[in-house]
Amino acid sequence: MENGLVIVNTGNGKGKTTAALGLGLRAVGHGMKVLMLQFIKGAWLTGELCAAKRLEPDFKIVQLGQGFVKTQKNEHSKETIENARISWDYAKQEIFSDLYDTIILDEINNMIDYGLLNVKDVISVLKERPKRLHVILTGRNANDKIIELADMVTEMREIKHHYKKGVNAQKGIEF
Repeated sequence: MENGLVIVNTGNGKGKTTAALGLGLRAVGHGMKVLMLQFIKGAWLTGELCAAKRLEPDFKIVQLGQGFVKTQKNEHSKETIENARISWDYAKQEIFSDLYDTIILDEINNMIDYGLLNVKDVISVLKERPKRLHVILTGRNANDKIIELADMVTEMREIKHHYKKGVNAQKGIEF
């Protein structure tokens, strides 16, 4: 492979991370190595973590986040800002390691939208990455510059969601 793709899953509907996991699973099926870096999710057990453990060393998930962060743009705690910096430094190290065929940057679009990551820095890394590397960016409110750079963009649009009927998150569906 010489032409790795930049793929964006965005929108207000459910399925951005799930679609990225599906692509990761497909890649592993073809003997590829996949890394998912979760920028916001952290410190809780999810179905994807359990499944990825079964696929190691071909599929690895690293939770980098603190859990849900305050979503007011540019109003973040020092801890959140430092976590974002450390997480992005780790992601850059892994991207340039050339150890993976696909890297999923889960909820990185949110991190950019919240003002925790600089879009120009992210774009620079995407442009300079190993050319064979596929990178999937998930999260709401993908930046227009990221969309312009991407090879494929899918927008998940909510039409109906069980939350609105008072049904809580379901194991195997949301986590």
